[in-house]
Amino acid sequence: MHNKVVYHAAKALNSFGLPVLRFNFRGTGLSEGSHDDGRGERDDIRAALDWLQNEYSRPVIFTGFSFGAATGLKTCCPDPRVPGLISLGTPLAVQERLYTYSYLSNCSKPKLMVSGDHDQFAPVANLRELFSLAAEPKQLVLVEGADHFFEGKLPIMRDAIVEWLPRYFPAVADARA
Repeated sequence: MHNKVVYHAAKALNSFGLPVLRFNFRGTGLSEGSHDDGRGERDDIRAALDWLQNEYSRPVIFTGFSFGAATGLKTCCPDPRVPGLISLGTPLAVQERLYTYSYLSNCSKPKLMVSGDHDQFAPVANLRELFSLAAEPKQLVLVEGADHFFEGKLPIMRDAIVEWLPRYFPAVADARA
């Protein structure tokens, strides 16, 4: 919740006047519970969506980083409250865990994927293959020279969000003007 990627993504979204909710999954940081290999974490995301719906009654642009991106894409693709998805540092393989994204072929929501071209958890060739299978509309931004955490390249990641969002959600551009 407090890492630099999440912080910069939140700032990019907030620059459009969008409310932003950052949270830790169960068992992370000071949150209660323990890691549940994505199952319980999808419940965490649904609880966050419920809270946002109750608090703001607005559509949600889901944005997730790494494990949060993988879990959020799977949770939010079928959720009607979420019209758009941003995935940062989309992981394909981390330690013994392999991530699959076959459901993206049926996810017709606008999707932005931003990853470093030196992301240790997503080789570019594999990421391009995943992206090619995802349904339109979609955009892939590979940040040159960036690792998984976009070290030294966070402004480029943030700019990708700022440029993409009004293209698919023009109403947010009015709030920024």
